[in-house]
Amino acid sequence: MKITILNQTFTLHPYGALFWHEKSCLFISDVHLGKVSHFRKFGAAVPKQAVHQNYVMLDKVIQTFQPFEICFLGDLFHSSLNKEWLIFENWVAKTPAKITLITGNHDIIAPEKFEALHIELHEEILTEGFLLTHHPEEKEGHYNFCGHIHPAVKLKGFGRQHLKLPCFYKTDKQLILPAFGEFTGTYVLTPQPEDEVFVLADQQVIKV
Repeated sequence: MKITILNQTFTLHPYGALFWHEKSCLFISDVHLGKVSHFRKFGAAVPKQAVHQNYVMLDKVIQTFQPFEICFLGDLFHSSLNKEWLIFENWVAKTPAKITLITGNHDIIAPEKFEALHIELHEEILTEGFLLTHHPEEKEGHYNFCGHIHPAVKLKGFGRQHLKLPCFYKTDKQLILPAFGEFTGTYVLTPQPEDEVFVLADQQVIKV
């Protein structure tokens, strides 16, 4: 699904990525790499294949758009270094796009580790009237792309049925991206009448 913001064109992808056509830039938020390994280390019964699913999804969305740049909007890694870092290093080595990371609250790995992979780190980026951050923020005269919230909404069905779905959450000043990673969880938001919600369901992006 395509939308227009500040006369720029963006595609919302069913995996939760956002592609900026004019800049050939792919935005991805809250992948939380290493989270599965982190929880397995402490005895949680999380299947190993969940580790690789994030990379399968990343490769598919990159193949779809073939971006010049990938900008991660924070929480790329869930916690401290673990064995998944080697998988990440190998993935970066075979990914031709420039990679930028807007650091989030979970990104506690030493900056030198990212810089050794030629990944640029920023607390925020201002570009073409857009403010790129991890936490939702406001800056006069700029439209904010962010993550952190892991937004979702509840939809009512027949009877007492409720369905919780991750979503892109859009206001007049901000677009909050859904969490890209598997095994991340969601936070339910209550849309206001002027807000726009695009849910991810059945490999589709659907405006509700």
